[in-house]
Amino acid sequence: MEMNQIRYFLAVYEHRNFTHAAQAMNVSQPSLTTAIGKLEQRLGGKLFLRDRAGCSLTPLGTVVLPYLKEVLKQSQKAMVDAKRYVRLEGIPISIGVSEGIGLVRIADAIARHQLRAPEINFEIIVDKQRALLSGLREGRFDIGITNSDAASDLYQAEPMYSESYRVVVSATHPLSQRRTVGLDVLAGNDMLTKADCEMREALFAFSADPGNTINFTHRSNRTDLLLELVRLGRGFLVLPETAIPRSKEFASLTIEGVDFERHVVALRYLHQPTRPEVRGFTQELARDKPFVEHWM
Repeated sequence: MEMNQIRYFLAVYEHRNFTHAAQAMNVSQPSLTTAIGKLEQRLGGKLFLRDRAGCSLTPLGTVVLPYLKEVLKQSQKAMVDAKRYVRLEGIPISIGVSEGIGLVRIADAIARHQLRAPEINFEIIVDKQRALLSGLREGRFDIGITNSDAASDLYQAEPMYSESYRVVVSATHPLSQRRTVGLDVLAGNDMLTKADCEMREALFAFSADPGNTINFTHRSNRTDLLLELVRLGRGFLVLPETAIPRSKEFASLTIEGVDFERHVVALRYLHQPTRPEVRGFTQELARDKPFVEHWM
């Protein structure tokens, strides 16, 4: 079937009249009638019942109506997206970001990339690792940013950067005047924890030793909630560098005697081609840009 046949069918359905539909589509009535006839031959039956009052759908017409509406809708969307893609307008680089990955460095890379290519837009979706992988397979994401492993037979992992963990406190906390802090100093202080924090087990082990008691208080999977509690002076939080807010309401400290860092990668689904603008963004993200410390 041809697209003009579908458009004419929907026009007749909307106007309930062949003459009015032909006028609306700016074609002659014989041309419209011929196109509808060919569509009926293709589908195997009459689509309209005609009488003096106009016309109405046959049972077959009622069955195919929603499908033909969807065909036209998707065709129009494909044309719009294709035109935008050619002009690099409105087709964003879609990035899936695993929960727990800090967005500071990603935002920096987007800002720098748009200085060179201002016509490119971005879509950033933060979700669980499972959703990130399924989004890559389904083509919803161009790349996924994560620090978790993925099957090498399905995904290619390109190293982006490594980062250390730091202690985050409010600007009014007694520890905020320090540049570094040892685990022994943290003993006796209240610690807020993320459920999936990689440092959590190391701190639990330290706290299990006699005399090294860290008070583990509030726990959540939401970093923003924990940071708000930190801002209100309810304890300290351990976060990777790129997850620490750029705000004078917080201070961050290097952890002494702990050599723990994580490695962040960009995942690409092997069965999906890489767009050139995506490669440009990952190069920007992987640039060796010094971490800006969050001091008062």
